[in-house]
Amino acid sequence: MTRAAVRPLWLAAPSRYAGRSRRHARWLLAVLALLLLAALIAPGTSGSAAAGTEAADQANEIVYARIVDDLRHGDDYYTATARALRSAGAPLQPFHVFRLPTLAVLQAKVSQVSAALLLYALALLSLFAWWKRLADAVPRFPARPIALLLAAVGVTSAVLGHLVATHDLWAGLIVSLSLASRKPGRWITAAALGLSAALIRETAALYVVVMLVLALLEGQRREAAGWAGALALFAVAVVLHAQAVASVTGPLDQSLAAWSGASGFGFAVRAVASATALSLLPPALGAIAVALSLAGWSAWRDPLAARALATIVVQLLSMSFLAGPDTADWAFLIAPIAPIGLTFFPDALRDLSRAALDRRRITVTRTSA
Repeated sequence: MTRAAVRPLWLAAPSRYAGRSRRHARWLLAVLALLLLAALIAPGTSGSAAAGTEAADQANEIVYARIVDDLRHGDDYYTATARALRSAGAPLQPFHVFRLPTLAVLQAKVSQVSAALLLYALALLSLFAWWKRLADAVPRFPARPIALLLAAVGVTSAVLGHLVATHDLWAGLIVSLSLASRKPGRWITAAALGLSAALIRETAALYVVVMLVLALLEGQRREAAGWAGALALFAVAVVLHAQAVASVTGPLDQSLAAWSGASGFGFAVRAVASATALSLLPPALGAIAVALSLAGWSAWRDPLAARALATIVVQLLSMSFLAGPDTADWAFLIAPIAPIGLTFFPDALRDLSRAALDRRRITVTRTSA
């Protein structure tokens, strides 16, 4: 039996789980329990995620800050990058160990202070976009200020000022802005921003793929064509990039180490927590918060929520199977959007708990004709 929906707690409309049957609600709560368990005990849930994120940030920041400085003195990007990677003892092959030149070239055009101010402005623009985007979803106090606070939790790394050369951080903020700007029938700005994010950090192309797939599933052919066009432009840029890298590397250059195995879901969620202000919490609580944010995003009845959830899940899975401590900065790609999902979790938990604890019975009374 399906329950009648009750008045939402924070959301303007009932959550996706309002009115679920008792059996369905219990299954969903069991899935949530397994998700929390995976975040806590999966391989890689030690302090390696936080340490890996910090070490990766510092290493990349040093290398690419040097590259930007060389560009300001007139060097070619690929020559400067090859020299910096060799000096750091880092691999130069395959070609994707070289970041696309977009961010370094742009930063070389301005001063270091100006680059930091641009990063701050991007973070503030992302917060403002989400403040507006969530106005209809969580219009009441205190839900809307809390939503803004949770959005701020995700962008704290941008305002600390020591990660200006971190590609994933810039790309993650642009992905966040792209998501917030996308509405049914209004996708051009979102697609342009998605392409910009991918041209800064190649792994952000996963976001473009997610948006393309969901547009196809919803029958939005024009939008799907737009995202496909963005992917095509990105592919052209990658081909040209690979050719440029080949011109400055040789067979004696160090290659990237072979895949060392899956780091696990626990590593991925803790890396995301470490990339946000959730790093101030004990690691286990940070991991739980990230896992609960997934449940929150799944509860909001809106096409945007489906896109945000799919983006986060795809990135977490890619980190679980492909990333390691030296690539923990991938977490910055979803750090700005993940904590926002906690805004929707109270409604999800209330609706699921209410349905799971429902003990009502249907009584049938027979009457004589």
